[in-house]
Amino acid sequence: MAKNGLSGIEKKVAFSLASVFGLRMMGLFMIMPVFALYGQHLEGFSPLWVGIAIGAYGLTQACLQIPMGMLSDKYGRKPIILGGLVIFAIGSIVAAMSDHIYGVVFGRALQGMGAIAAAVLALAADLTRDEQRTKVMAIIGMCIGFSFALSLLAGPIVAQYAGLEGLFFLTAILAVLGMVIVQVLVPNPVSQAPKGDTVATPTKLKRMLMDPQLFRLDAGIFILHLVLTAVFVALPLDLVDAGLVKEKHWMLYFPAFIGAFFLMVPLIIIGVKRNNTKTMFQISLMIMMLALAAMGFYADNLWVLSGAVVLFFTGFNYLEASLPSLIAKFCPMGDKGSAMGVYSTSQFLGAFCGGMLGGGAYQLVGASGVFFVALALMFVWLLLTIGMEKPVLLKTYTLEAEAKDRNHAKDMATQLSQLAGVAEAIVVIEEKAAYLKVDDQFDLREARAVLGSVS
Repeated sequence: MAKNGLSGIEKKVAFSLASVFGLRMMGLFMIMPVFALYGQHLEGFSPLWVGIAIGAYGLTQACLQIPMGMLSDKYGRKPIILGGLVIFAIGSIVAAMSDHIYGVVFGRALQGMGAIAAAVLALAADLTRDEQRTKVMAIIGMCIGFSFALSLLAGPIVAQYAGLEGLFFLTAILAVLGMVIVQVLVPNPVSQAPKGDTVATPTKLKRMLMDPQLFRLDAGIFILHLVLTAVFVALPLDLVDAGLVKEKHWMLYFPAFIGAFFLMVPLIIIGVKRNNTKTMFQISLMIMMLALAAMGFYADNLWVLSGAVVLFFTGFNYLEASLPSLIAKFCPMGDKGSAMGVYSTSQFLGAFCGGMLGGGAYQLVGASGVFFVALALMFVWLLLTIGMEKPVLLKTYTLEAEAKDRNHAKDMATQLSQLAGVAEAIVVIEEKAAYLKVDDQFDLREARAVLGSVS
């Protein structure tokens, strides 16, 4: 039975995992618009250490994303996700109880050790069909975007009334809420890819790193989050200098981000309908470059800065929502955890480098210098997109498969994966369905015969 829209399980996966990812990222994002302004009472405060504190989580995330992705391939996605959320909550408490900037940096680094991004994205890919994956990943990306928008509203308000301590305690609470969602709402997949590809090896990692298409995407997410973090080291201080008091920053950030969200939607619709991701990518990059140029040249003009913030978020929203889906399409079958690990490592390493670059550049050349360096990096990414290719889509089928238990479901998935033309087979007990990713050699009758023989 073929399904053209999202199935029930795919809708559940999209919104439950989007909520988990969004809650966790909100905990990371809320510090970005406020730390440079509300952390000035901390011992050891300086623009450089502001950047380090904002980006510190990225370094530990970068170090652990690939190992955690491998572990999620081998031991399952959910245990890795739950453990990471526990560590994140502990790091939030450490940061909340610190009165020195070094303690906050340590807490942020500890937050980053809860490296669940690769496992969450891989679980989403496990439970979605190829032609629906763009929609599911877009939902997750848009939820992350919404969490970012909400953090721009909540961060300044919480910091104003509860200080940084209250903000960090709130991030710990959000992590606990994410654990509840994982346990209660997220389905349990039984996935089997051919020839033992579920366990990543260094050889496979090297092949993914050398793949020109994956490299473009990994380099892109590195630059995107480097630029985002660097901008938010300089932008809050720049807005104060332009005449916007810190208590009113949310009045700019939140409506600007929501407006940018609606401006981003047409880019996604056009890209999907015309199957022209490359052009939409390049347009989004140029929108961000225009925004950064405006920030650099008109750093003291509040109205220009406000318009530039809207443009910046428009491009950022599209790119953030689209990149994970392309990684899932280009990565080798059965290695989603490892491929997502490389991708997430690049993302969070970019955040760390962005904090260092933003803090250091602000001390040396001021806010405009930060924006111009970011502009140059976005131009490099634009050049990288010249060789971008369209992903090859495999056909997918959804078949009825009533598995009695996990062992029965695993047996079904194993036998289906051994059929000619089957690239990947996933059996989901809760949905009573088997999802098959196939090429032209696939025979539907053989798959139905297998399901009939093992039922």
